[in-house]
Amino acid sequence: MAILDIRVLGDPVLREQTQPVPSVTDEIRQLVDDLFETMHAAGGIGLAAPQVGRRERVAVVEVDEQPLIFINPEIISRESSARDEEGCLSIPEIYGEVDRPATIVVRALDREGHPFELNAAGLLARCIQHEVDHLDGKLFIDYLSLLKRRSAARKWEDEVEKYPNFIRKIEPGQATPRKSRSRKPTPEHEPEL
Repeated sequence: MAILDIRVLGDPVLREQTQPVPSVTDEIRQLVDDLFETMHAAGGIGLAAPQVGRRERVAVVEVDEQPLIFINPEIISRESSARDEEGCLSIPEIYGEVDRPATIVVRALDREGHPFELNAAGLLARCIQHEVDHLDGKLFIDYLSLLKRRSAARKWEDEVEKYPNFIRKIEPGQATPRKSRSRKPTPEHEPEL
């Protein structure tokens, strides 16, 4: 496994549509392992392939210490609505309130290429939707009002200087303790998706 560089806002790969995975190979399984390793090192609860510069339709999520793999995910059902704060490993230090469906059903392939469906609610549903958005070239800031998007853009102008070439280097051990991500986070310790 390897800790990969995370692409940040401004890198065009974050706005590109990913390509479906034709078959789950050892290379795809290695990408999954690297996504988990990178996500853990960065203190996140979700990570999608474009965030590490890849174009495969692959994402990983870990909420309440349950690792989940989504290859070629498709959200097939959405119900209700909930508003909560989101952050993103590709837009560090920027947060915003986002309305999303409160419960979803997602269909995908697992690590072995077997199809499955998952019913998700709460933080898990939010995280899955956030990562599927990455696979479609969308970011959580796209859901913010124009005023809040402009405010986030101004804050990002101060942050982006820390990331030459839109690359966020992740060092092992820089993450917050993993246990804190299974509980409702406080605003100053909001997990990034």
